[in-house]
This record gives sequence, structure tokens and C-alpha cells, in this order.
Amino acid sequence: MLSASFHSSNLSIAQSLREYGRGIAGGLLVSLPLLYTQEVWHAGFSWHPARLILYVVATFVLLLGYNRYAGLHSDASFAEVAIDSVEEMGLGVLIAALILWLIGRITLDSEIGEAIGQIVMEAMQVAVGVSIGTAQLGGGSPQDGPHAGRNEKQEKGQENGQEKGEKRGRTSEAEMLSRQRQDAPGFRAQVVIATCGAVLIAGNVAPTDEITIIAIASSPWRILGLAALSIAIATSILYFSEFRGSKHLTSDRTWLNITTGAVLTYAIALATSATILWFFDRFEHNAIGICIAQTVVLAVAASLGASAGRLLLLQRE
Repeated sequence: MLSASFHSSNLSIAQSLREYGRGIAGGLLVSLPLLYTQEVWHAGFSWHPARLILYVVATFVLLLGYNRYAGLHSDASFAEVAIDSVEEMGLGVLIAALILWLIGRITLDSEIGEAIGQIVMEAMQVAVGVSIGTAQLGGGSPQDGPHAGRNEKQEKGQENGQEKGEKRGRTSEAEMLSRQRQDAPGFRAQVVIATCGAVLIAGNVAPTDEITIIAIASSPWRILGLAALSIAIATSILYFSEFRGSKHLTSDRTWLNITTGAVLTYAIALATSATILWFFDRFEHNAIGICIAQTVVLAVAASLGASAGRLLLLQRE
């Protein structure tokens, strides 16, 4: 996955970063409900260290199998697959640590053993999502996979000296971009589908007590951090990660469109989160500050759903 990107001279840093972006999105889509679950927090510091080590080993074996047989690594060596799996676990640790810190589960005052246990428990699930996200959420062609550089090199080699073929390719690409703009869904369709995606993801955690617990325990700075994370995730998925289904957005990418799209997506996430929380009576008997904090906490999940769902649910072959 990621090591192949950086170790291959055929892939640019931008392409590698896009793979990281897809991996982070996939990791959060798969693991966010568990990152918001008390039982997993408690398991992190109640499990015996030997059990945690066994959990890490089992996850590593699972990642080896997935990356070898389903992660577009059919021509990769065992060493490449193993390095990719380690990198996915490392990225899982970073993502889990960031989220757990933002929601106040680990702090500078946390006991080191408990903090490590919680991070490990969450990170393994995130790592599986990272692997799936990088391999499966790309643009849909083999060239979007981890060995895109190798495929592109072979194709370019076949086309060397064939200027007519290159001109035909450029014409086809221009026609494809024009068709994508024409086929792009309208504003109302995107709002509806983004709302559906937000409900789909946020609805999994909205009824739980953890949303209120996190909101009460979080400082204003952490709430702002969660809001910034939500906007960053939505922007990355929609415009920079070459997420599956995003071509109708990136074909006409300007900073005005990017800003407008990010603000719209986050507004939908906030509105959806507030509506769901109200529906489940989570605002009842709570001060306005806690209600706002709950909405921002849930909007992390809703932003994932609004952005990823907006692309995946509208995807056209």
C-alpha cells in the first residue's frame, strides 16, 4: 500500500498522499463507532498486556492476508506486503491517538499504561480500515491501486512513439471530463445524498451515551479541534484523495469550489447531527453549550458520511 507508493519512483508524493488520505478515510469509516465506545475504552486498560499483544499479532496476520489477496498486491513480494501492513498499523496508531486525545479519553495526565492500552485497542481496528480504504476507495481502475506506477510505466512503454495514440488519448480524456461535468448531479441531489450519508454513519453512534460523555468532558479547544478535523476530512475526501466517485468534483476544482463544498458538507453534517440528537432526546435537560458540543462531536461521524456517502452513493460506472 503506502510503502509501495514511496518506494516506487513512478509515483509522485502527491499520489502517495492521496493514498494516505483514502487510508485515513477508510480507517475512520470502519472504526469511528468503536472509537466512540466506552466498552472499548475500558478494555484498553483492563486487558492483560499478553492479550493485547495477541490482539496486535492477530491483526497483523489479518492485514497480511488482506494485502496479499484482496489489496491489489498480487505482484508484490512478501516483504512489501509486510511493510505495508506495518505502515497501516502505524497509521492506525496515529489516528487512534489523535481521536482519543480530541475526545478527551487520553490526556497528558493519563497513566501511560492505560493510554497505550486504549490506543492499541482502537488502532488495530483503524488499521484494518486503512488497508481497506487505500485499496478499495480509489478511482476504480487498476491504476488507482498501490502499484499504479508499475501499470502506468507499462502502458507508457507500450505507447512510446505512438503520437497518434497519445493524441487520441488526450481527446478521449477531454471528452470524458466534459461528460463528467454534464453528468454531475445537481445541487439538490448532492444535498439529499450527503444527508443520507450523514444519517447512515452518524446514526450508528447518535443514540449512545458516549456522545454526551465526550461532550461534557471536552474543553472548548477540543471541540474546536473536532470541528477542524471534520472539515479537513470532508475536504480531503471530496477534493484531494481521488476518492471513488469524486471525478465530477475534481474536474472543475477551484479554491472557491473547494471552500464552498467543504462549508456546505459541514453544514449538512451539523444540521443532520442536531436533528438526530434532538430526535433521540439528547438535548433534553442539557445546557446550550453541551448541546452544541454534542452536535460537534457527532458531526465528525456525520461529516464522514456526508462526504464519503455523497461520492459513493452517487457513483456511476
